[in-house]
Amino acid sequence: MIKPNLGEQVDDACQHYESKFGAKPDFVAAAPGRVNLIGEHIDYNDGIVLPMAIERYTIVAGAASAGPNRGRLFSNHLQEMIEVELGNLHPIPNCWANYVTGVIAGFERLGHRAPSFDLVVHSNIPVGAGLSSSAALEVAAATFVEGLTQVALGKRKKALLCQKAEHEFAGVPCGVMDQFASTFGEGNRLVKIDCRDQVVELVPMENEGVSFLVVDTKAKHNLVDGAYQSRRNQCESALAKLGYKSYRDVSIESFERTKDRLDQFERRRARHVLTEIERTSQAVQTLVDRDWQTLGELLYASHESLRDDFEVSCPELDFVVETCQRIGVAGGVLGARMTGGGFGGSTISLVQSSKLSLVADQIQDAFEAEFGVNPGAFSTRPAQGARLVREPFET
Repeated sequence: MIKPNLGEQVDDACQHYESKFGAKPDFVAAAPGRVNLIGEHIDYNDGIVLPMAIERYTIVAGAASAGPNRGRLFSNHLQEMIEVELGNLHPIPNCWANYVTGVIAGFERLGHRAPSFDLVVHSNIPVGAGLSSSAALEVAAATFVEGLTQVALGKRKKALLCQKAEHEFAGVPCGVMDQFASTFGEGNRLVKIDCRDQVVELVPMENEGVSFLVVDTKAKHNLVDGAYQSRRNQCESALAKLGYKSYRDVSIESFERTKDRLDQFERRRARHVLTEIERTSQAVQTLVDRDWQTLGELLYASHESLRDDFEVSCPELDFVVETCQRIGVAGGVLGARMTGGGFGGSTISLVQSSKLSLVADQIQDAFEAEFGVNPGAFSTRPAQGARLVREPFET
């Protein structure tokens, strides 16, 4: 399975910048998307999540300009130019540039005023696939502005600035997992985030004999926002009825003793949260022990819980996971689950590296026969997080 070459992507971004603005960029920033291995819908419940940066990047190439007090932002994907007034930034309704301008506004609040600039955005992260293309754009923009202003924020401060930008300029009340994964990611390391205290720990995955296969079902079902909020509300009401302030203080045993206080929906949501927190802790240990079979079983169990207790799966996601189960360990698949918020988006599978192409072909053929759509699929291993380069480079 051929992987995109980051150096070539950087070259392309620089060429697009030169074509658009007639000069070479001074700074090139690369920030990866992310996929969450396990720990779904528990980030806002004080849980532990285990994402990783993926080998798909958003590139921001740019330079200071001699023009008026402005920023010119060009999206190569949308072929759209947005011009904004620095020092007077505000959200633009339904505009991709909000992810960039919110970051710049964050720097301005800290007293770091950027000079006038031009930039080009170039990305190979699928949009709408649950792979955090928005967070990658924010983090790439922040890394670019660090170069432009010669101010290094540090990883944590940069991730939190990007999260705030998404809240205030994009209007999305996201957690910090996506920005942390894009910022803290390292090659051969997953990013364990304790969402209660925002402590980050890198978990090794050195064995190149196993990789991850991400399948974008391209399914996007309606009413996602309302369903997401209702589940948050049910988690909160269940916790209150159980008499605790944090799910991290609730044991499975105490839940079983007191679950009759909850209605049927609260009971299922709380059970998913508690068991998913436990599964994520177990997954960290399997990585340390290099116990791939048990890790695969945890992925399947996570999907079942998301499907049955949290009810955020859909036929397309279930079909991919069931196809992986049919292929089985003998065919190279150790485990699979939906990843992301649900109701569409992507799955992640743990696959023997030597069988990646064969497994991907089997899944895509079966999916297209069932739904009439060819899903996107790519392999990845844990990747390097955001960084700034002054010249195109290769990894």
